[in-house]
Amino acid sequence: MHAVIRTGGKQYRVSEGETLRVEKLDVEAGKSIDIDEVLLVSDGETAQIGTPLVDGGKVTAEVQSHGRGDKIDVIKFKRRKKYRRKQGHRQDYTELKVTGIAGLPGGAKKAKKKAEPAAPKQDDEAQVSDEGAANAVAKSAERAADDAKSTE
Repeated sequence: MHAVIRTGGKQYRVSEGETLRVEKLDVEAGKSIDIDEVLLVSDGETAQIGTPLVDGGKVTAEVQSHGRGDKIDVIKFKRRKKYRRKQGHRQDYTELKVTGIAGLPGGAKKAKKKAEPAAPKQDDEAQVSDEGAANAVAKSAERAADDAKSTE
């Protein structure tokens, strides 16, 4: 069973027992947290897709730890102007372990595949092209008759 959740402005695909790093949350390490922003819940055969959120969808996770990511160097440079700036950045994160996923009711609909666009009917195209050809023949016949009258 897996779910798609939204936290910290990002979306994550999670399953039970999985550990993931998300943007820093204000929860103490060792405590449990409920994430209510669930976009999709699936057990492999059936899927509950929210519009935009799944009703009753909830992912329970345990906060493992807090930390800071690897250092990233931000460098600004303009040639021939004696302009150089160097700044470092370390992003804070919270490490979560998913303990439970809820929100897939027994009567969930199976996930549907996208329908392929229907091909245009051959009869309609043939009819339009036949009408165009008939019009062209009629116009050329009129021109021929006009030419014959003018030469007399």
